[in-house]
Amino acid sequence: MMQLFNQTALECSKLITERYSTSFTLGIRTLDAKFHFPIYGIYGFVRYADEIVDTFHDFDKKFLLDKFRHDTYEAISQKISLNPVLHAFQLVVNQYQIERELIDAFLHSMEMDLTPQDYTENLYEEYIYGSAEVVGLMCLRVFCEGDSAMFDHLKEGARRLGSAFQKVNFLRDLKSDFMERGRVYFPEVDFKLFSKEAKCDIEADIQADFDAANTAIQQLPRTARMGVHLAYVYYLTLFNKIKDTPAARIQEERIRVPDFQKMTLLAKTYLQFTLSRS
Repeated sequence: MMQLFNQTALECSKLITERYSTSFTLGIRTLDAKFHFPIYGIYGFVRYADEIVDTFHDFDKKFLLDKFRHDTYEAISQKISLNPVLHAFQLVVNQYQIERELIDAFLHSMEMDLTPQDYTENLYEEYIYGSAEVVGLMCLRVFCEGDSAMFDHLKEGARRLGSAFQKVNFLRDLKSDFMERGRVYFPEVDFKLFSKEAKCDIEADIQADFDAANTAIQQLPRTARMGVHLAYVYYLTLFNKIKDTPAARIQEERIRVPDFQKMTLLAKTYLQFTLSRS
């Protein structure tokens, strides 16, 4: 019956992923089947932590995040939790030996969102490492399946991919982050005076992350490569749309990639990888 409990918890994280992110759901489905539930388990954990700090405005966010942190470490230590999201996550952490340092850094960045920050370059890098780069490293631990040499070789690329994704999110959500949460993550950027020059500087930084990440993606195990490449393509497409959008419009609306275009990218990616194997 423990197997049923485990499977049910993992399916809860799958449902969370499907409800919150079309892009990541499609990306996960193109991974080898053995990676589906482990990556769902990671996504469910980080999604719910993010919900605490971004959404639960009518509740004591610090109390909820502190409890979430305590319950996370208890679940990992005891190897069980009645919270299905945390039970699924601990299964992944314990199976793939995901380091506590990565979890600590992630929860620290979530805590940073509880209070207004004036982001210096150092704080910006600290936040991105904890909120995004470590998530890439958690996923890489799964993909490498215990191969430490491979992990060490690819970890910089995993960090750069997580960094690129997060910075694109910052640009996409510039208006909602400022208007709803009082946040501007980019150092020395004033939302009200967001200029073409500031946007171009940010985009050059993101492009460098994408370029570095792409090199590492090509060296991933074949079992993981197509799914990660698809997520890369989705975000690169979104990034290119943002680059083609004036700074003033970024301040007014959230740029997105329509679902039909995502499906087209999925088909193209599947065809590309299928032909490369023949």
